[in-house]
Amino acid sequence: MSSEEDKEYVFLCPACDESLKVNDSMKESLVDRGCVICGTSVTMEAFRKNSTGDSS
Repeated sequence: MSSEEDKEYVFLCPACDESLKVNDSMKESLVDRGCVICGTSVTMEAFRKNSTGDSS
């Protein structure tokens, strides 16, 4: 079962280096409104797909 809401991304702000795990709707909100920490404008380049096997 995989829906679009299941997609996870990692957002890395180009200005303040804040890193957040986000889903599709959060990604769209960040692009529309900017970084929640510093307010810098965000482009799609600030996101990368999150690997499901995260072993930090």
